[in-house]
Amino acid sequence: METDKLKREIDILGLAANTINMIIGAGIFILPGLVAAYLAEASIIAYIFCGILMFTIVLCFAEIGSRVTVTGGAYAYIHDAFGDFAGFLANALFWFGTGVLINAAVINAMADMLTIYIPSLHMLAYRSLFFVLIFGSFAWINIRGVKYGNSMVKINTVAKLVPLFLLIAVGVFYVSVDNLKWQSFPTLSNIGGASLLLFFAFGGGEAALSVSGETRNPNRVIPMGILLGMGIVILLYIIIQSVAQGVLGTELVNHKDAPLAAVAEKIFGHFGATLITIGGIISVFGSLSGSILSYPRVLFAGAQSGWAPAFIAKVHPRYATPYWAIIVYTILDFIFAVTGGFRQLIIVASASLLIIYLGVVLAVVKYRLMNKTSAEIPFKLPFGLFIPSIAAISIIWFLSNLKMPEWIGVGIAILSLSAIYLIMKLLRRGN
Repeated sequence: METDKLKREIDILGLAANTINMIIGAGIFILPGLVAAYLAEASIIAYIFCGILMFTIVLCFAEIGSRVTVTGGAYAYIHDAFGDFAGFLANALFWFGTGVLINAAVINAMADMLTIYIPSLHMLAYRSLFFVLIFGSFAWINIRGVKYGNSMVKINTVAKLVPLFLLIAVGVFYVSVDNLKWQSFPTLSNIGGASLLLFFAFGGGEAALSVSGETRNPNRVIPMGILLGMGIVILLYIIIQSVAQGVLGTELVNHKDAPLAAVAEKIFGHFGATLITIGGIISVFGSLSGSILSYPRVLFAGAQSGWAPAFIAKVHPRYATPYWAIIVYTILDFIFAVTGGFRQLIIVASASLLIIYLGVVLAVVKYRLMNKTSAEIPFKLPFGLFIPSIAAISIIWFLSNLKMPEWIGVGIAILSLSAIYLIMKLLRRGN
């Protein structure tokens, strides 16, 4: 089997770095102002509330990730628990719905930020050349070997965290306690709105598990790596929001487009704002590197199941990487980035992520109901079905907050994929 040819190179630190890298994108550089618009000085509530809910979901990923250690991550867990049809839907929604479409949006956001320094990126020809350079470089690095791709992720993770840690280290001395005092208790509606916004900012870490088939000692590395990564992200988000609120106070809501740049400018002057802007660009760059490390593995796993052309399931004879999956994935990234088609389909990406989360949590519940003994599960959550139940309720609550266009978009996507699956089954039966 081609999966057996992949090299297990990724350790706990590598998986944690990829988790952090996949979650912390450009969003953290604008979130503080958006959340403050909902909750003002009580914004910290949303981070704690959403952080707890997300951690219950990640705990479910940790348990099932220690059980199902093949390449594919969330797709592999759903496929293993619920069979081919659910696996097919999860595979397509994962690598395309939450991979290609989001990457297309992210790289365009990075190009927009760079237009401040490189105005020619407004022109389609130069922007297309820029996309070729970025996607081509990441594809080449990841084809050369998973250890090179993971090393790039570690470097990008450090690079994106340095300006944030600098802002925190110096910013705490500029915090006014009065800016953190609550004037009133926020309404449940406002907490819900801010938490839904934050949910998507906390998302992405699950893609790091797509390289499960290339982790060392996966029964230990997978749960430890993803829990460490998510824990660091939650703590970092809470501290950054507190510093931003403490420095700017009520002025924070007036800087929705670039709140951290405003904080940095107040602390360091114009140099600080420039540093944070560069940090945002590096952050997007890092998220893209993590995506091209992770999502092609989902496409590769799908091809192994016969849901994509067979050549996509091939492993490079020298570098032991799923090179065709990486090439095809980055080509699709480029096409959607250039055409801008993602703008109409991005609503599918957010809803797809919630559905995939729900599938993984239900897979944990199914295995628990099968009465597997604890000895068969390397990492088992305490308290029976309590944590998976809280995770499932949280996801359903988040889904209930989606708007009708998002439901229509994901409904069309699922119906289309179901039709494709049926056609493929009929063709196989005919053959």
